[in-house]
Amino acid sequence: MDSGRMDSVIGDVLRYGVILSFAVILAGTGILAIRSGASGISGALTYNAGSIPHGNFTVSWAGLVNGLLGLQPYSVIELGVLILLATPVSRVLASVFLFAAQGDRLYVYITAVVLALLLFSILVTPFIPLFNA
Repeated sequence: MDSGRMDSVIGDVLRYGVILSFAVILAGTGILAIRSGASGISGALTYNAGSIPHGNFTVSWAGLVNGLLGLQPYSVIELGVLILLATPVSRVLASVFLFAAQGDRLYVYITAVVLALLLFSILVTPFIPLFNA
């Protein structure tokens, strides 16, 4: 695979990730608008310290899945944000496979280390007490 084609594939991963994220967030906002009514949407999107959780609150995969199954607007928006956050990680993952297809072992190893560091920082550091202080 030539480098021009590789750049195109990586660009597509980023482009489609952002487009998908935007579409999901837009859908969640649309659900919020429909459920809030025309007069309630500004109230639903306005910061209210008494009703919006801030500080320590639990976010879980089970809560996200249950919210998505119930088409809860904030869960749909959260999914869009997660897709947006996963987009650069998927770009690095795609790069590992693309470098492997090119037969460039050095860059496969370097990119795999970068992917491992990204995944470690996302998945492991929240459970390290030093990072939760």
